[in-house]
Amino acid sequence: SMESILAAVNSSIVPLQEYLLQGSILDSSRDMLLHRLKGLCDNVEAGTVSFQDHEMVYIMRSNTTNQQPMIFRARRSLTHREAPWHLRYLGTTEPVADKSRHTLMRSSIDVGTSDNLVQFLRDIGFRLDHEFVLKGYFFRKGRMKVTVSKVFRIVQPDNPDRVEPLTGSYLVELSVVTSAGQEQVQEEMKNFAEQLKPLVILEKVDHRRLQQNM
Repeated sequence: SMESILAAVNSSIVPLQEYLLQGSILDSSRDMLLHRLKGLCDNVEAGTVSFQDHEMVYIMRSNTTNQQPMIFRARRSLTHREAPWHLRYLGTTEPVADKSRHTLMRSSIDVGTSDNLVQFLRDIGFRLDHEFVLKGYFFRKGRMKVTVSKVFRIVQPDNPDRVEPLTGSYLVELSVVTSAGQEQVQEEMKNFAEQLKPLVILEKVDHRRLQQNM
């Protein structure tokens, strides 16, 4: 039931926190940003790591009107189809107006699963809300992860290989997933983000305001 899932997610089985900064660049600026990241990040001698993922967002609404819907994200690699599916839960972000924080912060859980994940979510009452394909590039700097990715709309149902770009820009995300209480990571992220200016401005994005405007 919705209540038992909420109880599990809100209990101590979700000990990790994700710290996040986001920004965007035009397609024409992509290569310049990738060049900068190659110079700043770790283990890039072997070349840039690219990825192509299919993400399906499943939602379960509560019977009570004042309760937020439960959202799970099922993701799989389209370039390594033998790899396990991943199930992600992302909590609500801390208020953007909190000036003491340099980054967004939200609870996070990400687990590998068997390939019957989608059927399992349907069986327990979730329904598909939307899906998309992400194509992009992945970098690491210490414990920080940087992704530069483009969002694609799936134009033919059940065929994530038939896609078209949603915009003429790339989403840039800088994140760290770590145990709760690691507040000092925000300073590391702020300093790294400064090194990417003026190519990209990474900041705290108010997701609640975006949802209200949609």
